[in-house]
Amino acid sequence: MKKIICAIIFAASVLALVSCSKSQSVNANAVEDLKSRGVFVLGLDDSFPPLGFRSDDNEIVGYDIDLAKEVAKRLGVEFKAQPIDWDAKEMELETGKIDCIWNGFTITEERKAALSFTEAYLNNDQVLVVRADSGIKSLSDMKGKTIGIQSGSSAQEAVDDNQAFSSSIGKTINFKDNVTALNDLDIGGVDAVVMDSIVANYSIAQTKKPFVVIDEALAAEAYGIGFRKSEPALRDEVWKILLEMKADGTLAAIGQKWFGKDISVIK
Repeated sequence: MKKIICAIIFAASVLALVSCSKSQSVNANAVEDLKSRGVFVLGLDDSFPPLGFRSDDNEIVGYDIDLAKEVAKRLGVEFKAQPIDWDAKEMELETGKIDCIWNGFTITEERKAALSFTEAYLNNDQVLVVRADSGIKSLSDMKGKTIGIQSGSSAQEAVDDNQAFSSSIGKTINFKDNVTALNDLDIGGVDAVVMDSIVANYSIAQTKKPFVVIDEALAAEAYGIGFRKSEPALRDEVWKILLEMKADGTLAAIGQKWFGKDISVIK
């Protein structure tokens, strides 16, 4: 029942955003308006390593953060990373509290209907993280077991779209972020966490916890940057700068810093 209610609420929110977006006129001066404000505000979940997260000294850092900082610099404005409630990310954007959603933000048809997306800049998979001693080797091994998912993430959609898998699992527990979900996996509160492969592999490498990613992915997806529907000009300007960063090697350098190679799919 909870799942149904959440789905209804999300659908209503998306419809409201679509309706609101349709009623808005396109702001052709979005780039100039941003430069007048003097600050580029990025909305993110600040517990999403290595794309956007808090360092040991509580500074928000990450691959997406470095990209966005460089974009802001080339726009001639200051940069601000604004942590948001991921469940309410679209509303945070629509009400003007942030200029974009940029933090491992999966491109989906529902989100494209409500927001103005760039093209994909990274590819990703939704995968299952399990304890190394769990004996779980495939999706079919999860029959009757419990999964953990970050609330408001595309992991839920990946589960729902795989009917054979979703009908076989015993229970789903929602968490505020992937770090909390992985901590619960560590103590045996859940049998697996469904999450982004980029985040999963980085977290396992950094924490050295006895987790593994099973080979069978739930879904393939891509990350984009979401802007207000009324501001395609700002979206296009940011994408233009990212293309320049790809051409001059800046993108590759940032990829090398965080992943040991350039993993961007920007062409």
